[in-house]
Amino acid sequence: MGLLGAHISTAGGLDQAFDRGERLGCEAIQIFTRNQRRWNPPPLSEKAVAAFRLRYEKSPVRSVVSHGSYLLNLASPDRDRRTKSFSTLLDEIDRAGRLGISCFVCHPGSHRGAGESAGLDSLAETLNRALSERPDSPVRLLLENTAGSGHHLGAQFEQFRYVIDRIEDPSRIGICFDTAHAFAAGAALSTPGEIRDTFGALDAVVGLERIRVFHLNDSKAGSGTRVDRHENIGKGRLGTEIFSFLLHSEVFKDRPMLLETPGGEEGYREDLAALRSLIHGGGGRSRS
Repeated sequence: MGLLGAHISTAGGLDQAFDRGERLGCEAIQIFTRNQRRWNPPPLSEKAVAAFRLRYEKSPVRSVVSHGSYLLNLASPDRDRRTKSFSTLLDEIDRAGRLGISCFVCHPGSHRGAGESAGLDSLAETLNRALSERPDSPVRLLLENTAGSGHHLGAQFEQFRYVIDRIEDPSRIGICFDTAHAFAAGAALSTPGEIRDTFGALDAVVGLERIRVFHLNDSKAGSGTRVDRHENIGKGRLGTEIFSFLLHSEVFKDRPMLLETPGGEEGYREDLAALRSLIHGGGGRSRS
């Protein structure tokens, strides 16, 4: 099975995420390394970095993933917004590197009416610039699939293929697969046969080895609605077959599998229990 965990609050200090994650029995956690709703947060202090790295070294949490600011739009046609997003991306990469975090997740962004091709070209250009600015960074950039609402990119994996083919060093780019987003975007994930076919197609388009992190979320919205609304495991429209498939997959057994479901720590506790029951039970249920 993968490394189970959740997106954890860093209130009180980045290192405090380990205490919260350990109370939940997390093997992996995801955090924001900066205020996700501000362009210019204060820099990381050496004291904060040292405290985080010390806790990471001693913690049973085996993997930490950084999630990007909600303000990022790497595909924006607006020059000022893209310049701010580029600077923020570099800061996110630097923060993750200083903290010893190897994977940084970000959304592909929105073309805001400029057109899919223009947005994807802007995204690839921005990623290439960032990677060239940080040639020695150990941080891998993971593009997260989206529900595809409005002008947002990332609902089709062919779009990721398009971008990856334009990256000068594609080994530094990967994918974060969000189950709720994929379902809302129209991916068939309800039955074992559908799931095998979907991941077979995904393998053919981008390669399963590029999927480095999973977000395990049920969906309040139905398949193909393009509505991004997370639900607790087993309580939404998605069913549990996809979670059982991923948890039992040999291909993904070392991947962080992270909850972003409602309800805070208590919600996470219940959802982690539901996922662990699927591991021991060996099965799932189809959406009714």
